[in-house]
Amino acid sequence: MLKVRVVRSETAMTDVLREVSLMKMLDHPNIVNLIEVIDDPNTDKFYMVLEYVEGKMVCNNGIGLGEATSRKYLRDIVSGVMYLHSHNIIHGDIKPDNLLVTSTGNVKIGDFSVSQIFEDDDDMLWRSPGTPVFTAPECCQGSAYHGRTADTWAVGVTLYCMITGKYPFLGETLQETYDKIANDPVEIPGDTSPQLADLMQRLLYKDPGDRMTLQAVAAHPWVAGAEGPVPEFVCRCGFGRRNRSDSQEAVQ
Repeated sequence: MLKVRVVRSETAMTDVLREVSLMKMLDHPNIVNLIEVIDDPNTDKFYMVLEYVEGKMVCNNGIGLGEATSRKYLRDIVSGVMYLHSHNIIHGDIKPDNLLVTSTGNVKIGDFSVSQIFEDDDDMLWRSPGTPVFTAPECCQGSAYHGRTADTWAVGVTLYCMITGKYPFLGETLQETYDKIANDPVEIPGDTSPQLADLMQRLLYKDPGDRMTLQAVAAHPWVAGAEGPVPEFVCRCGFGRRNRSDSQEAVQ
């Protein structure tokens, strides 16, 4: 178990209560589990007790993880993000630093601090709180964008990092990074297998309307491999049994 202490402030507590409310609804093998919440009135401290996951994904070393490991990890990531999207949750910050790896090699998605939950399928957002190098082109324009396709772009950037050990778009400054994301074509290494190159290209389409959906990713030949398409997870979580908007109730 991992215990995270939260120092109280009005803004911090609002964000944490939203995160707790969301995490208590989730039940998926590729998502970090929230075990317990402790609100200690004696010390005025608030603790989130999370499932302990041993390792972090390291993808920015210029080497990459290889196709076999990257495929296994991507299957876990896609399964977890599809689960979130099916419940109208946008993660908002998919990246290797938020993808933990268990001792048995399973990936778990963590850090829901900037995640958003919607009452219906309308996933329109107006600002991107995520990490710049994983930001989708449509989020760099300062206009509204769809959260699901932005998450999908971040999955594509993560795959690129897993394969190459590098970011696909990185400038000297924040603005230069955004300019590269919005305008530069993605450079696929010449030794990349055709199926993998196709997958990376389609995940990193600039136009979100042309970008691959996660359902299509789950069935893509490179992802399916010998195991077949990533199966849809049978949900046994608490959605529909809790009031999503009542964060206070979620921590009691």
